[in-house]
Amino acid sequence: MKRSSPSVSASSEVLKVTATSPGKPEAAPKDRGVTPRVVLLSLFLAALFGWLIAVIDYRQANTFLGATHLPPGAVGALLVLVIIINPLMWLLRLRRFSRNEMLTIYLISLFATTVAGIGGNNYWTIFIIGPFYYATRENGWRETFGDLPWWMTPALRRDGSYNAPVVDGWFNGIKPGEAIPWDAWMVPLFAWSALMLATYVMMGCLSVMLRAQWGEREALAFPLLRLPLELTEDIDRDDKYSIWSHFLRNPLTWGGFGVAAFISAFNGLHLYFPDWPVVPLSLEEWRFFSEAPWNQIGWAPIRVWPIAVGVCYLLTREVSFSLWFFFWALKAQLIVAYFLGYMPSTLPRGIGAWAGQQLFLSFQELGAYLAIVGLVLWTGREHFSFVVSRAFGRSAPSQTEARDALPYPAAFWGFIVSFLFIIGWTLAAGINIRLALALWGSYLLVAVVLSRVVAEAGLLFVHSSWLPLGALANLFGAGAGTYLSPQHGLVPATLIESSLVEDFRGSMMPSFVQSFKLAADRGLNSRALWWLIFAVIIIGMAMTVHMNVRLGYETGGLSMHGWLASGGPRVAPNNVSTMAKGVTDTSPAFAVWIGVGIATILTLTWCRSHMLWFPLHPLGYAVAISLPMHVFWLSAFIAWACKTVVTRFGGNDAARRLNAFFLGLVFGDVAMMLFWLAIDAWQGRTGHQLMP
Repeated sequence: MKRSSPSVSASSEVLKVTATSPGKPEAAPKDRGVTPRVVLLSLFLAALFGWLIAVIDYRQANTFLGATHLPPGAVGALLVLVIIINPLMWLLRLRRFSRNEMLTIYLISLFATTVAGIGGNNYWTIFIIGPFYYATRENGWRETFGDLPWWMTPALRRDGSYNAPVVDGWFNGIKPGEAIPWDAWMVPLFAWSALMLATYVMMGCLSVMLRAQWGEREALAFPLLRLPLELTEDIDRDDKYSIWSHFLRNPLTWGGFGVAAFISAFNGLHLYFPDWPVVPLSLEEWRFFSEAPWNQIGWAPIRVWPIAVGVCYLLTREVSFSLWFFFWALKAQLIVAYFLGYMPSTLPRGIGAWAGQQLFLSFQELGAYLAIVGLVLWTGREHFSFVVSRAFGRSAPSQTEARDALPYPAAFWGFIVSFLFIIGWTLAAGINIRLALALWGSYLLVAVVLSRVVAEAGLLFVHSSWLPLGALANLFGAGAGTYLSPQHGLVPATLIESSLVEDFRGSMMPSFVQSFKLAADRGLNSRALWWLIFAVIIIGMAMTVHMNVRLGYETGGLSMHGWLASGGPRVAPNNVSTMAKGVTDTSPAFAVWIGVGIATILTLTWCRSHMLWFPLHPLGYAVAISLPMHVFWLSAFIAWACKTVVTRFGGNDAARRLNAFFLGLVFGDVAMMLFWLAIDAWQGRTGHQLMP
């Protein structure tokens, strides 16, 4: 999957630990980041973000503090340390936070914001009661979901009867003086929290086993780590320049910051004062794609996101080019289908949330995922063989292993035990073993591929365009006489899928991968970091679950974020209804498109390894039809064009010097998001979104 190139080496080199640093280091030589004050601050941030995100992301539906893999909340915590707290401590002659301490707090904040933020980590608290609230006599959802085990939802009492006050009270709010029915929630909250914690352990252990392969052997770029590294550069120097990092003293940084701040300031003022001029960042695409055959491509938003432009500039030109190129290459397939006589409106589509995509495109993505995971295993076969050998006590520890968060035997068996627990939990919910293995195998497939995308392509959030149950239904059928039937656990399986698998933008695995990479490179105490991460996860989960339940009863769940309160809770029952009746678009021939996806990835990989000039990267094809690429394709194009022009006329050195400008663009955009969040909270405004 990865080939050597000067640009990739330059990208990854910034993450390596330098042997010496200018000036006298302020921190002790053995500073490894996880100090007592860092632990206390991390636990405080876990509780703080659990409360803030529930209010900002869920109730007010303003710019997400979490929900991305460069979360404004985590960057904000780092900025407070770098720009406010450390300078004050320097003035007061107190011991400042070292660079490793600051980076540890940033990594911890990744988990604190992700575990609490919008995404598959938290939907379940609402989705387990939503089908009952939206049930009608016509759709029969109450009877369908009434077969769930009572411990999976507070909507059911122990005897299986419907607990209407619990459900209606959350969506509509309770009267003043009424108590929140915590007794009905306690068992389901404990059961689902145990499942979530097991998935985090599973992904953490898997990330430990992947760290050396991706971080050292393949030297992936990890572009989303560049900003925290640049912000903390020179912090350990003991001279007048150590108050601000070189990045913050660079005029190019403030040039990029100024561009982002200017755009955000004008557009934010326009929101509050409509007569204020606006800096246009989007165009109405339907004006350009209104005539045949161009109107066949569907949704293709023309929108620039400054933060995405900044991040994509850090990528190799091969990756940034592939991101936007393959987006339009797959859109072109719709035009080709039109000329062949297949109107896109008549082409088979998926089920439920997958219905927005033509099946031949989604199955190509599924094939691409299978090929990428196969290549990950094949490329890392030597490393993974060593991990297995260590797990069975047949090999001695290596020096590389000492820098990981867990010894390889603990990571391997931790992965196995947590996966078995998850399967056992799923079986207890009434799901057939084959369906359970397919569901969680797909979960791991998506988690590995999308973590690879974050590590190598730096997408701010990631999403898959296929769902495991929908893919099985379209390949093999659904309904009576199949494994996708209520008799085999279709109802709880669909509830798990919609709650945890459908939306991967809040997945925890990319945070694990990034954290273990940075910890190994910076010499952080990875073993202590592991335990601190899970302490933060547990506190964040407890606070978030508490807030999500409480806010519904106190303010009325229908007033919260629209997807959480209305759209999302309907996904599982709609999918059950569709599959229980039988799926019309069913054919094993769809597997041909899976083969097309596999063949395309393998061909692209072979071309990259045999032709140094080859300009296409396989990951661009794998994410081409996903939601993030619909959002970011134009930003990727602008970044690629800028880097191409600068490299052509100024050379690689000029392109590298401009990294500061584009990182400043990211810095400025995030800073303005935090600024407008404060203004919106002051003014009581809701629905002000500056992050996709």
